[in-house]
Amino acid sequence: MTRPKGLVLDFGGVLTTPLLPAVLAFEQGEGLPEGALITGLYLDQEMVRRTHELERGALTQAEWNADAGRALGIAPDNLIGRVFAGLRPEQSVIAAAAAARRAGIRVGILSNSVGLAPWNLYEGYDLDRLYDAVVISEQHGMRKPDAEIFELMLKMLDLPAADCVFVDDTEQYLAPAAELGMATVHAREPRETIARLEALLGVPLADGA
Repeated sequence: MTRPKGLVLDFGGVLTTPLLPAVLAFEQGEGLPEGALITGLYLDQEMVRRTHELERGALTQAEWNADAGRALGIAPDNLIGRVFAGLRPEQSVIAAAAAARRAGIRVGILSNSVGLAPWNLYEGYDLDRLYDAVVISEQHGMRKPDAEIFELMLKMLDLPAADCVFVDDTEQYLAPAAELGMATVHAREPRETIARLEALLGVPLADGA
């Protein structure tokens, strides 16, 4: 079997610590009941639509903050930044990606944006220098799970789908990648993710080896 030549990583929840603990900490800090964010934003169809607009760049972060603040009954100021304030770099996966690149594997980042201003989720991660291709959804007017955004990433990596592995912590985004022919990994725990990538890529990745 031919070893993959490309690795495509989601950002939030893959290169960062998990999203759920950050969301729970936000709810607690705001005095909201547990689950309020998911109920108010991700089970409400209008807010789902607005979030998809944000990810495609059709809505500004400030506009989303105002809508979400009203939906939750809290202050809108820097709301996205407050929600994700607890995220930290997942150093083991970042090191594994660097090890993959050193082994000659092309590594891309494919992320659904939460807006880039005034708060930038990607600040400090040096994505343009550390990875071979970076696709942030709002900059291209499309979002996962649109097949076109995966095709764009493959074009930027200059690799066919069959030569690539895609990693995401959101399971529903794996199917369109698989349909294109990419191998997929559902990121649930960093050590498990890295072990599965080592098996697929055929190179040591743990601890940046």
